Amino acid sequence: MEFDFDWVDAFADVPFGGNGCAVVHGGAVLSDATSMAYVRETSLVECTFTGPSDVADFKVKYYLASREIPFAGHPTIATVAALLHRQIIGEGALTLETGAGIVAVDVADGLITMTQVAPEFGAQVPADVVARVGGIAPDAIIAPPQVVSTGLPFCITVLRDRATLDALRFDDAGFAQYCRHLGLSSDDLMEPYWITLEGATAAGDTYARLLLAPPSPPEDPFTGSATGAAASYLWAQGLIEHPTFVAQQGHGMGRPGQAQVEVLGPRDAISGVKVAGRGVVVMSGQVYLPE
Repeated sequence: MEFDFDWVDAFADVPFGGNGCAVVHGGAVLSDATSMAYVRETSLVECTFTGPSDVADFKVKYYLASREIPFAGHPTIATVAALLHRQIIGEGALTLETGAGIVAVDVADGLITMTQVAPEFGAQVPADVVARVGGIAPDAIIAPPQVVSTGLPFCITVLRDRATLDALRFDDAGFAQYCRHLGLSSDDLMEPYWITLEGATAAGDTYARLLLAPPSPPEDPFTGSATGAAASYLWAQGLIEHPTFVAQQGHGMGRPGQAQVEVLGPRDAISGVKVAGRGVVVMSGQVYLPE
């Protein structure tokens, strides 16, 4: 079966920045096994597969190398950028059917804004349990780590400074203990999302990293879904003064990415999060996939 694809760098305005995602147009008909094999073939963290929808403008399926997930941020930006590139859509509003529900998107002057759903605040995790995952001291964590989801859950972990963030190293034994604490299986991994309240550059207000467990690549260059979850946490906890800010990620990997973020609603009643970025198509072509 032949499909068109676009490889897009999301949350970047130049090639080779942000986070890459291959968008397979019409690929929502493919099996889980083929879709996951395609992700492994690309060596990307995630890929998307689009199709028609009865409830939205398009259906989008999101895959890691190991499983399908309900939603992801940078692949959403990449998917819309690919649709724009092929002139399947123009600027304006559209909706996407995802496993996390209907995601509203708006495009203006090339900036793609997705509105993530209202956050779900889950369990708090002891700082010492989370710290072992990154190989750092527990006192480097300045707020109670907590599971938060705006479509996909992450354990939001706020660090005291950029030096601590840069020093993170994924510890397999620490991650295994963390998974046991949360009752996670190998099929529902939920890595900590590490963030600090200073930008990677003067243009940023926060800077973050996401270290990944196998079979994914070791680190995610930019994580749009976690950005929304982290924004909700920071606003609800009173750790940021304003609901709008610039989030940065990927600079230490040589893939700088940036998003404009707006938390919607008061601190105690957040109704959603807008996460906006740009996408750059770096290659296009056809992929031939067995079914």
